[in-house]
Amino acid sequence: MRLLISDANILIDMESAELMALFFRLPMQFGIPDLLYYEEIEPGTPGLEALGLHVMEVSGAFVQYAESLPCKYNTQLPTKNGPKPSHNDYLALALAKQESCTLLTGDTHLRTVAHREGVEVMGTIGLLCALVENQLLTVDDTLKALQKMKENKRRLPWTEAEKRLNALR
Repeated sequence: MRLLISDANILIDMESAELMALFFRLPMQFGIPDLLYYEEIEPGTPGLEALGLHVMEVSGAFVQYAESLPCKYNTQLPTKNGPKPSHNDYLALALAKQESCTLLTGDTHLRTVAHREGVEVMGTIGLLCALVENQLLTVDDTLKALQKMKENKRRLPWTEAEKRLNALR
């Protein structure tokens, strides 16, 4: 089964759309760096390990790799696209690289760095499409979930999301 490493915003998107249980029914395994999980996710959304989230350790060499990324990229990233990736964001990228798998993120800057570092990226829209493709949700139910994300002030390219989902009809 394919392993994907998530940052915090993907899990927040899924929770805001009330899709967490369905998310873990996808034919994929989901991992997250242990530090990111314990600092950002578990306090507000405990119990994701029981649903299938793998809390994973980033090895020492990849922690050092994550620590090198801000110096390499943060000065190049434009401020207009939001805040620069955090240490925990870079840990998610490092874990994806360590495990040679896809990074789940909707963060524009983290996506840019991941692409430059040769790490495949998937975002919330891709996951929503996967929910439809795996017949866990209909397109209409997925569009309703997308609306919940919008109401909960999540940040996605709404027009692109609707276009990709409607193409699955």
